[in-house]
Order: sequence, then C-alpha cells, then structure tokens
Amino acid sequence: MAQGDSAVRDVIVVGGGFAGLSAAIYLGRAKRDALLIDSGHSMATWEPDVQNYLGFPEGISGDDLLARGRLQVAHYGAEILQDEVLAVSPHAAGFLVTTSQASHLARRLLLATGITHVPPDIPEVKPCLGTSMFFCKDCDAFRVQGKRIAIFGHNDEAVEYALGMLYYSSTVMLVTNGHPPMWSDTHGGWLTEYEIPLCAGRISEVDHVDGQLRALTFEGGRRIATDVLFAVQGELYHNRLARMLGAEADAEGQVRVDMNAETSVKGLYAAGCLTPANCQMIVAAGQGAIAAQAINRDLFEEELRLGKLRRMRDVQITQHDTLPELLD
Repeated sequence: MAQGDSAVRDVIVVGGGFAGLSAAIYLGRAKRDALLIDSGHSMATWEPDVQNYLGFPEGISGDDLLARGRLQVAHYGAEILQDEVLAVSPHAAGFLVTTSQASHLARRLLLATGITHVPPDIPEVKPCLGTSMFFCKDCDAFRVQGKRIAIFGHNDEAVEYALGMLYYSSTVMLVTNGHPPMWSDTHGGWLTEYEIPLCAGRISEVDHVDGQLRALTFEGGRRIATDVLFAVQGELYHNRLARMLGAEADAEGQVRVDMNAETSVKGLYAAGCLTPANCQMIVAAGQGAIAAQAINRDLFEEELRLGKLRRMRDVQITQHDTLPELLD
C-alpha cells in the first residue's frame, strides 16, 4: 500500500456529494488543510433535471451541480482526490484513512458517504431513471402533475406516497409486484377509503420509449397505461466506514449525530443522507456546512488549548509587521 501525504491533514472528508462538497468549501475558506476523497458514486448523477435546488429556476442536472461544486472546492484551496476508501481506523494523530492507492492521516474525519435507493425488482426499468422513474415525492412529484402515476411498494410508506400523489394527479395506483402487503390495517383502510387501485401481480414488462414510460405489463398479460413510476423500497445506508470506527446507528442504518453533526465517536462527524436528516440535496449541503463549521470550531479550540495558535502568532510577530499603521 502506497503511503499518502505524510503530513497530518486537519480534516479528511469522505464522499463527494453535496454534503461533502459543501463541507470542503467551508473548510477551505476556514484555511483548513482539507482533503476530500470522492469515489464518484453520488446519487446526484441519477438526476438529469434537478428542479428544486435554490438558485436554478430553470433546473440543472445533478452532474452539472456536482461539477460546479468541485470547481468551488478547488477555488477555496481544499484538495479533491478521486479514490475509493477501503478502511478507516483510529490513530494517535486522529484517524487513518486507507484508500485503494494510499493512506492518509487526519485530525478529524467527516463521513458523507450517502445512501442508495433500492431500485424496483422489475425488468428493463433502469433506462427510465430520472426521466419517468423516481424515488422522491418531494423532489419530483411537481414535475408529473396530471400524469398516470404508479407507486411501487408494499409498506405504509408506499400507501402514504400514493395518498400524497393525489395532490398532483387524479390517476394514481399502487403496485406491489407480487410482494405481500406489509401495511397496517389503517393504511389498508385508506386505500379503500380513497379508492386507490391496487395491482398486486408481478410486473413482467416495462414499456418505455427513450426512458419515458408508456405501460406496465403484468403476468397474465394485463397491460396498464403508466406515465410515471415512483419506487418506495427503502434505502441502503453506506455506513460501513462509520461502523468500522464504532459509531452508533439507528435500526435503519442511519448514523446518529448531535446538533453539530458529530457522531458518538469523538472527532468523527457525519453529514448528508447517511444521517437521519431529510435526504434532499439542499439539506445535505446545509448539513455539510454545519459539520464543517463545527469541525473548524473544534480544531480552533484544540489549537488554543495546546498552544498551537500562540506558536503561529509568534511566527507572525517575528516575520511580519503586526502593528496598525499610523497614517497621520
């Protein structure tokens, strides 16, 4: 394993999505030696047309937003490394981060490794991703107003998604793809009360043209016109690195953090969709900023306590003019 920079970084950020990029921008502007390690797997790449990110009324692709963020990180002096983090472990200096190419040390570690939505287990649906298949009602319901909408799922959340879609369309159905319903009696009663059709059979074919859904075909040949599919199958939380360090997580796998985005492990922070925060791009960016500010404060207090700031000031006084200049 090659050795990375022998110097101990102030902060390493793992994850190049919105939380990680936002944190790196704040850390760079705070004059911190920050390294962002990005494996290139941000779910923002699944979004060809982001319509709800502040400042882009005409929409922007997730790829473009990420590219803008990387430019901004570089502009403020943080370093970005394209690599895969294999392991993290405690170290006398703070944390040891081992990647596929090298190893790196940092005083503080921020995990922004995100989640992956569980895709529907039906054939030929992947080309529809971001065009007519979505995962987030808050992100994408507005764009599908008046369409024929199918909600793919078999739990309480799927029922609530179907009910919520009634604000956007009068044609909403729930499809379980052969999975037995797991919703409560109350939720099942709502399906009846609000007259939401239930299609419980397995889907055998997805009819689409260039990613635009036209119909779902069920086993036995039943074919139903469909414009939009929302998948409600849950998420996979990428908490492997957090677990390596012993950070606490909830039953779903979300890493627990306090109001400063610090985990149960001192010096280890987490931000974005990996945590219980609402998984929205703009929320993730805000969480990254919160984490970066908290890390900067933590480092500042440590430097004050250990005399590092005093030593830096001694160098300033020795090498620079530090007194105010009298003009008259």
